[in-house]
Amino acid sequence: MRILLVEDEAPLRETLAARLKREGYAVDAAQDGEEGLYMGREVPFDVGIIDLGLPRMSGMELVKALRDEGKQFPVLILTARSSWQDKVDGLKQGADDYLVKPFHVEELLARINALVRRAAGWSKPTLECGAVVLDLAAQTVTVHGVNVDLTSYEYKVLEYLMMHAGELVSKADLTEHIYQQDFDRDSNVLEVFIGRLRKKLDPDGTLKPIETVRGRGYRFAIPRSSEA
Repeated sequence: MRILLVEDEAPLRETLAARLKREGYAVDAAQDGEEGLYMGREVPFDVGIIDLGLPRMSGMELVKALRDEGKQFPVLILTARSSWQDKVDGLKQGADDYLVKPFHVEELLARINALVRRAAGWSKPTLECGAVVLDLAAQTVTVHGVNVDLTSYEYKVLEYLMMHAGELVSKADLTEHIYQQDFDRDSNVLEVFIGRLRKKLDPDGTLKPIETVRGRGYRFAIPRSSEA
């Protein structure tokens, strides 16, 4: 998943970005509202973390501008203000949740996961498609109750496909959301990850959870109830 992080305090921005990357997220960090707006326009994000007290354009103005331009990814606002009015104003402008500084990073991670789940239409901390179950909190995967050992990138590919189960996901969209650097984005490498996932999730070739739509991308198949 790809995160837009907009925070003007350099130590906090760098600490959060480093931790989010360790958790497997791709992170684009901006130091002011105008830079954040530029990134938000150019990159398809899965979630935004935006501080209210930004220079050049406030966090409140940034959230409103993104919403006015049709950007609907969930946004968590960070604020040093504990006033209920500030929180209400942020939510009115289009934010989905807020967190008051100082905070524990674990709480931030939990709220991000919850926002992404809700945006994808999932209410539980697990994604379940037939025999395949992905635990977002523990970052583990089981098939028919048996643990499947995945690499970090394999997990990120599977997570994104399952978040959009039943939908066609283009190669470009998939690589945009899982890779941190432009030079990582190689469609041949992505095909290798997809091939490995198929073998690990479906060694007998009976489930066929990942479909290839030739020339367009991939789809995580939602099994019929009789197949689950």
